Formats: sequence, C-alpha cells, structure tokens
Amino acid sequence: MLVDFGRAGWIKKARMQPDKLREAMDKVKTDGLLPTLDSVRNKLDKPIALGYCNVGTVLEVGTGVTHLQPGDRVASNGKHAEIVAVPGNLCAKIPDGVTDEDAAFTVIGAIALQSIRLVAPTLGEAVVVVGLGLVGLMTVQLLKAHGCRVLGIDFDSSKLALAAELGAETFDLSSGGDAVVAGMMFSRGRGVDAVIIAASTKSNDPVHHAARMSRKRGRIVLVGVTGLELSRADFYEKELSFQVSCSYGPGRYDPTYEEGGHDYPFGFVRWTEGRNLEAVLDMMAEARLRVAPLVTHRFDITEAEKAYDVVGGSEPSLGILLTFDAPSGNADLMQRKVTIAGKPTRSKPLVGRASLAFIGAGNYANAVLIPAFRLTGAKLGTVSSRGGVSSFLAGSKFGFDEATTDTDAVLADLSVEALVISTRHANHARLAAQGLRAGKHVFVEKPLATTKADLADVEAAWAESRDRDRPPQLMVGFNRRFSPHVVAIRKLLAARMEPKAFVMTVNAGAIPSNHWTQDGDEGGGRIVGEACHFIDLLRHLAGAEITAVSVNGMASATGDTASISLNFSDGSIGAVHYFANGSKSFPKERLEIFCGGAILTLDNFRRIVTHGWKGAKSNRLLRQDKGQKACAAAFVAAVETGSGSPIPFDELVEVARVTIDAAGRLSS
Repeated sequence: MLVDFGRAGWIKKARMQPDKLREAMDKVKTDGLLPTLDSVRNKLDKPIALGYCNVGTVLEVGTGVTHLQPGDRVASNGKHAEIVAVPGNLCAKIPDGVTDEDAAFTVIGAIALQSIRLVAPTLGEAVVVVGLGLVGLMTVQLLKAHGCRVLGIDFDSSKLALAAELGAETFDLSSGGDAVVAGMMFSRGRGVDAVIIAASTKSNDPVHHAARMSRKRGRIVLVGVTGLELSRADFYEKELSFQVSCSYGPGRYDPTYEEGGHDYPFGFVRWTEGRNLEAVLDMMAEARLRVAPLVTHRFDITEAEKAYDVVGGSEPSLGILLTFDAPSGNADLMQRKVTIAGKPTRSKPLVGRASLAFIGAGNYANAVLIPAFRLTGAKLGTVSSRGGVSSFLAGSKFGFDEATTDTDAVLADLSVEALVISTRHANHARLAAQGLRAGKHVFVEKPLATTKADLADVEAAWAESRDRDRPPQLMVGFNRRFSPHVVAIRKLLAARMEPKAFVMTVNAGAIPSNHWTQDGDEGGGRIVGEACHFIDLLRHLAGAEITAVSVNGMASATGDTASISLNFSDGSIGAVHYFANGSKSFPKERLEIFCGGAILTLDNFRRIVTHGWKGAKSNRLLRQDKGQKACAAAFVAAVETGSGSPIPFDELVEVARVTIDAAGRLSS
C-alpha cells in the first residue's frame, strides 16, 4: 500500500485519501490556496520509513527496560534500517533454536495470532482461512497448533499447495466452484465454526461467503482488507459475530504502552502485542510454526529498491528478506553523526551570518521553522533528532552540514552560536536552560516550559548567563507578534490611550486524547502547548502586564475547550476562546478589538476590517502570514548584532507563568 501510494501522482493520491482531500478543500476556504498547497507539498514530500519486521542485536537499552540487555538477539517491529530505536514492549528475545531468517517473520506471525485469539478456537473446531498470503499461511499453521481442522481458500495454486503441505485442506477459487458449498462440506454440513479473512480485495464476497458458510453463532474475524457492505440477513438469522482484528494485539496504537513502556497487568491482559511476539517465537522454537517454506526472495539492503519492486509488482512472491552486512564493531554501529554531501545551493551568502543548530526535526520544523531560518541566510550547521532518520532527511533537504542523534555534542559544539529547539514540549525548558548555560543563543518553539519547576530552571539559567561578556539571547517562537497585520494593528493601538477589549477566538479543532500534545507529561496539554500563542498576542497588543487570569472550561476528556479571561494593568481586558469542538470549514483564528467607539477585526491573519477607526483602512493579504519568517529573521538579526531579544525576557516568563496557571486552574 505504501509503495503504491508513494509512486502515485497527485490525482491518484487524492483519490486514495478522500478524507484528506476534503480537509485540504476546507483549508483552501479558510487559509487560502497558497498556504494549502504549501501544507500539502510538505506532507507529500516527507518520506515514510518502510518496514515493521526485523531481527538484530541489542546495542543499548533505555531506562526501565529490564527484560533485555546489550548483546541479546531480538525481533522487533522496527523499520528496515541498520540501527533502529524500538520501544521495549515491541521487542522480544529470540530463543536459541530460532534462526534470524525465521525470527524476521515474528511480527507478521503476531498479526496472524491476534486474529486467532479473537476467534478463540477450541480443539477440533472447523475454521476457514480466506486468503493464503503470508498472514494466511501463518494463520493456517497456528490454527493447526490449536488442534483445529483448517480449510484454506485462495485463487493461487502455489499458495494452495503450500497450505496443503502445512496441514490444511484446500479449495481453489479459480476452479469455478462454490466456496460456500466447499465450506459446508468441510464442516460436515453443519456450518464452519469460524472464518478468518486474510484476503486483500475491494469485493464484499469474502464476508458474504463467510457468513453463508458459518454455523449459527459462528465467528468471523477480518485481518485483511475487504469490502464491508454487510448483509443484515446473513448476520441476523444466524446471530453471527463479526470483528476486525487490530494488528499485533492489545497495546497497539496505545502510546502509553508502545512509547511510554507501561505494560498491561499480566493477570488482566494475558496477551498483549509484546507477549504475542514471544508466543510466536516459542511456536517457531517448537517447530510448530514453519516460515522457511514461505521465503521466496532474498535481497541485500543495497538492492532494497528491487525488493520493493517485487512487492508492488506482478511477480509471484511471499516472504521477501532483506539482509544487512554486520558492521565491524560497536564503534561503527553507534556512530551518531553523519556529514551530509550534495547539499542544496543557498540563495544568500553565509559570510558573517549566524551559525545555527536545530534540535528536533519534526513536522513543524520541516514545514515552517527550518525554511524560515534558511531564508535568513544563517549557516545551518547541525540538525539533531532522537531517531536520526528525520534529522538526516531534513539535513539533506535544507542544506545542513551534518545530522546527528547526539544532542549533548550539539550543546558542547563551540562552532554553534545559536540553538533552535523544536522538540516535543516537555523537553523545551531543559534544553533551553542547557543551551543558555552553554553560552548559546536559544530560540525555543513554544511553549517555553510546561511546569513551574521547569520555568524556574530557565529563569535560573538566564540569570547565570548574564555574567558573560556577551550574554546569550532567549526567544520563544511567538511568531504572531511579527505578522504584518499585527505590526499594523500595534501601531494603530499605540495612538489610543483608552483601555481595550480583546476577543480572540481560536477554532482549534479536535485532537485525539491519546495524541502526545494532550499528554500532561510530554505535551503539557493544548492550553500550555498552543493557547500560549494567543495569551502572548493579547499581552503584546495590550502593551501592559497581565494582572489577573480566570478560566472556564467545558467538561471533556481532553480539557481543551475553554475560555481564558485576562486583565491588564492599564485597565484593558481580554478573552481567549480556545475551542476544540468546532468545524474545520470555519476559519481557525479571529481577533476582535474594541476601543473608544471603534472596532477592528483580524480574520485568520489574512484580512483586517475596521469599523469607525479613523485613519485606518481595511486591507487583505493575498496569502495568510502568521509572521514565521519575520520572527526567524528578527532572532537571527538579534544574534548577529547583539541588539537584545526581540521579545523581552520578562514578557516570556510572564506569558509562560500565566499559561501554566490557566491550565492548572482548568484541570483542578
């Protein structure tokens, strides 16, 4: 699927993802055509690492990993690469009697095993497997190990022959016979106990046939992809159960299990995805699961493109193995820095420009921050990321000198004048404090901190750095301050002595509760992580200290729909309505300012409309401009000239403290 999608043109990609196409059309209506095209190009330009089944040797283990140690031979769901970072719960030790080649099929086997666990077969039951690809053939063997009678159904005679060799009875769909009749005969006229569908087709036939050949209260589990126009009569009359199997088992797509390493209690969730991996390896060790007959191709990693041509082509294939040459030693394996060759040509000279290092190379960094800083002509020295793949891709695309996974080395590098921190939110304060203590200028993408303790550490690091001959700058990426519309509004407000009333409405949109930004430890929640932008914007336009904050929140699982009321020292008031329960077809951001009998509105950073505001005219930009480029340019200019941070440190701390306080009141 990924190979086909990657090779498709724009039109085919749009047809393959109609939901994404509708989102893009909504974005055109609210943000304009050019920003939407930029966003789409950035998404499509980002490569996807392929593969999710591998075997290797443990080099290092992270905190809390106790069941593995360096030197262990393991199977995991890591990518097709020489070095992968894998969550501990998705990595299983390989028994001595299992070869590397066999163990490479462990994850596929876990997918098959999870479908069987959902079917819950008992000894002697008649089970049909529809589709005899890799998953189907492994399902056949695991069912036989359960003591089931198995009928395999497919169009491919070679796969049917393999299924028969592995102990199944078979039925050839290409023969023109009736699969339902075959199933009834196999079940001795009673109807089969269960059907596992491991086929890939747009047709509804597999589900329809499965229902017709099933006994009363039979079970049907879909582990493949089929049409799902179900017949109510098929299921109603027999009271059939139908379930879709989710990959490797319980824990899949749960970030607390997969990324956080929090295992489910053994006594309550016997078979997690990690324990399913172990069970498959045990079956291989006992020779109850044979995968050697399923291997049809072998390629060296240098010929990976040929392997993917086979996957996406018409040549018959089942198991395709990629092999890697073993490096000479751990020193080679653990090299954490790569010099990038063939860098893109820059449009501006680098003489006298600041030398930058990026820590974090995620979506926002690639789509917005790195392009904005590159336009300044600053020297892009090093880009660092936790996994390495994203930093190398960003480095190659934007012209960095090197890519690395060693953040400590970046902080210690004397050639780096300034850091741009664009990691997940929980790391912002720690890295900013380390950067300041190392004498680096620091640009940190919002928020500055997610807790008061972290904020206090930044303040301490800032105070310590003031003793240097040239104290480092600290800036938070509050780019909306630098939008041309906001710059114009600020000038208009400066001529007004009266207090102002601000209403900032943010149609933030829903984000799932399991997204990292919603995690209090990793993302700080959306109020801290994003609403800080708008608190800062009102603070900037008011030009006065925030003296009071109050919050009213809507009861919800995520706590990201709230109204935040602000009072300012000059008598102004403001409200930030941060709502996650709206429609994407409505513009994301709208600012209304009431002052001295006049009203000014800013619609989605594209259009200013004035009512009764003397000396001001309504105007509209051709494209949305939230100030990201001007924000980056201001920071680089401050670093080069030593003119002081474009945003006063006291305001950065004030906004961070108010935002953390607002989030705390919302959750209490």
